Amino acid sequence: MGRDVQTLVIGAGISGLSTAFFLRERGVDVAVVEAAPRAGGNIRTEEHGGYLLEAGPNTLLDNHPAIRRLIDGLGLREVAREANREAKRRYVVRDGRAVPLPDSPPTFLTTRLFSFRGKLRLLAEPFIKPVDYEESVASFVRRRLGQEFLDWAIDPFVSGVYAGDPERLSVRAATAKVYALEREHGSLLRGALKKAWAARKAEVRTGPVGQMLSFERGLGQLTDALAAALGERLFLSTPAQAIRQVDGGWQVETPRGMFDARNLVLALPGAAVADLLEPHVGEAVNTLREIPYPPVVSVAMGFRREDVAHPLDGFGVLIPSKERRTTLGALFSSTLFEGRAPEGQVMLTAFIGGRRHEEVGDWGDARLIERVLDDLGPILGFRAPPVMTHISRWPRAIPQYELGHLERMAALDTALAGLPGLWMRANWRDGVAVSDCIRNGWALAERLAG
Repeated sequence: MGRDVQTLVIGAGISGLSTAFFLRERGVDVAVVEAAPRAGGNIRTEEHGGYLLEAGPNTLLDNHPAIRRLIDGLGLREVAREANREAKRRYVVRDGRAVPLPDSPPTFLTTRLFSFRGKLRLLAEPFIKPVDYEESVASFVRRRLGQEFLDWAIDPFVSGVYAGDPERLSVRAATAKVYALEREHGSLLRGALKKAWAARKAEVRTGPVGQMLSFERGLGQLTDALAAALGERLFLSTPAQAIRQVDGGWQVETPRGMFDARNLVLALPGAAVADLLEPHVGEAVNTLREIPYPPVVSVAMGFRREDVAHPLDGFGVLIPSKERRTTLGALFSSTLFEGRAPEGQVMLTAFIGGRRHEEVGDWGDARLIERVLDDLGPILGFRAPPVMTHISRWPRAIPQYELGHLERMAALDTALAGLPGLWMRANWRDGVAVSDCIRNGWALAERLAG
């Protein structure tokens, strides 16, 4: 039995769900099909042994009107939770010790994270000229800020966001806002100062922006609300088996029958998009299959409070590659948001694997837990084994925006220009964060409904 719909979204991750929500808000008849038996994609909140843990992303950054529109439109404002103020502090490991990342000029001058020579090197940054070729994140930072800043600030940041390798990631694609500072202002420091001044003036008018959020029952409460809002227009366990152009629109074959739509939005990982598009554009879609998705494993650990020496007074700790540990870092989950651990206990969420340690994806649970404890124990002062452990595996976790990514995306757009009514909205372009996906879904909905 066929179904007619104005816009069909394939994929019920946060990109697809938010696109559908904003389309419905604008009066568009929309439906979503999803191959899995649940909606939410990589966002998944679980209860385990009295702990509330995130299997995937842990926070949502409220940095765009679309985020607030989504929360309010779903009626979630009362259950939204701002991160603990202590979460503004970040730790980075150097020489086996967790050192606070400086967050002001005075703390930068006194931090032991960088040497005096490394700090002095930053004074040269405003006088360094831009280059006219694509650089990796590592090359860009090394040129503008020096090796120490790369080793002890940017390298762990890249691990925390992408689980990636800064020597391979494109600065234009992976850190577009940083690259824009050089392009627009000729200097990162001058550009950052101008933006900070503008933000301070904006704060006086509109209040602070960029707050980290979750919800009373975790990020899964957001995707559950999005799924509930779609109601019978969300079709789970319904994989798209093939797509065809018909009469100026699109027909999608599924086990539940055909869907006919004027507009079709593919909100899927790169390889899944390539499988659907290959009959239409041939080898041009191979660029999507070539996007690296390294494995990442999330290891949640619960401890008695007295069994962890570190005060856990921050967002978490990141481990630079120069420290030669396999674990990328850990979030102080029970510090970030209340209600994540039972009374008298704390929870950490460690991440291991990524682009530089892809072999981790093949390790067994016992080996993973042992390595995480060995890596983090001396840093955070574990005095006893955890009372709870829970492993979440992501064999293909975060798409990597590596060198040439923007050119490959442009070539793909050219190949797809002859397929009107076909749109793509996923985290393999324009940002990997949850907030990026929501913002991009909002922008696409505006375009389709305009």
